[in-house]
Amino acid sequence: MKQVKEKNMIFGIRAVIEAIDAGKELDKVFIRREMGGELAKELFDKLKDIQVPIQKVPLEKLNKLTMKNHQGVVAYISSIEYQRIENIIPALYEAGKDPFIVILDGVTDVRNFGAIARTCECAGVDAIIVPMKGGAAANADAIKTSAGALHVIPVCRENSLHNTVSFLQKCGIKVIAASEKASHDYSKTDYSGPLAIVMGAEDVGISTDILRIVDDMVSIPILGQIGSLNVSVATGVIVYEAVKQRN
Repeated sequence: MKQVKEKNMIFGIRAVIEAIDAGKELDKVFIRREMGGELAKELFDKLKDIQVPIQKVPLEKLNKLTMKNHQGVVAYISSIEYQRIENIIPALYEAGKDPFIVILDGVTDVRNFGAIARTCECAGVDAIIVPMKGGAAANADAIKTSAGALHVIPVCRENSLHNTVSFLQKCGIKVIAASEKASHDYSKTDYSGPLAIVMGAEDVGISTDILRIVDDMVSIPILGQIGSLNVSVATGVIVYEAVKQRN
């Protein structure tokens, strides 16, 4: 049976509890379904206090990750320290800056994530927002592709992107979604002022509940036969149009 090798993996209930107590940032946690006991209850209580994706999985899944004594728990320590957008936005305003944010909805490919982070850091984006579940991990491949940008640019992992978009709008930030459904050319919209750009997955795009509440939707003209651009390329196109206008 082939097993996943990951240097950031930790396993065992006590080991994960100790990692949380030590302030380690966890990227994700796999827990055996129907796991019980006092020590497991202590772990669950600890996990309630932190923001981390948790998946309840069958024993077979855990055994594929490691055949060592995992006690029904396998976790991965994050390679980066996630931040909170609620802390970043006030700090930007206090510094006299117009926030410039990129939101990734459903971008799961780690290399795309890394490439986007590299572009955003080079373009002066203030933070990247990703979902708690359904987004690419900030793992070694993502960091390598980002050329280290993921260690520099703040990344915020949020429970609900819908609520996060609403929060940004209440903070006076205009939210623009890039969608092939839009009829508005990306180069003909206004990117000045406080701004957040939402990019979606290549296969399904941005979720409908977010598209309903954004302030504007834009599209990049496709002149060839291929239906869409790679999401990291599309992000670069729109982000640098914003840079051109904002400068």
